Amino acid sequence: MSKAFVKDDAADEADEIEAAEDAAPQAPGGRNYITRAGYERLKAELLNLIDVERPEVVRVVSWAASNGDRSENGDYLYGKKRLREIDRRIRFLTRRLDAAEVVDTARQQALDQVFFGATVTYLRNGEREETVRIVGIDEVDPVNGCVSWVSPVARALLKAREGDVVTLRTPSGPDELEVLSISYA
Repeated sequence: MSKAFVKDDAADEADEIEAAEDAAPQAPGGRNYITRAGYERLKAELLNLIDVERPEVVRVVSWAASNGDRSENGDYLYGKKRLREIDRRIRFLTRRLDAAEVVDTARQQALDQVFFGATVTYLRNGEREETVRIVGIDEVDPVNGCVSWVSPVARALLKAREGDVVTLRTPSGPDELEVLSISYA
């Protein structure tokens, strides 16, 4: 049977994943603000993929290909799939780093106001205290309190000063956030 009539599930799956990664979150105006630490982390991941992981997978795939029949060779099939994943991630990271605008928070002038890179402690509805750090889209880590500068919480807090009370609109109704402290790393 001709290959023209056979569905290639691996290629279809790879195309779907690539389309999803191409639709990476975009900030308003196409800006990709990022902290210096976040930029360095993404760059280190890219260099690791290019210098370490990809050459190792290429070595395994070439060894597996030299063993003969590739149709039932697990090392070869898995290696080719992993190579596609690595190449896709390399393309994604390259595009994100090219579009990145590194923001140096040390040069922030208005230290009493909330801007990108600020660590903000606030009181939510007068009940519980929360601390968040406003970072770039590629640096979001909710477990460690890092929220994107385009997130609802960050947008509500932006330009606020210590003592200000801002309103955060949530699905369950508005929340009042009282800014307790602002700091920059």
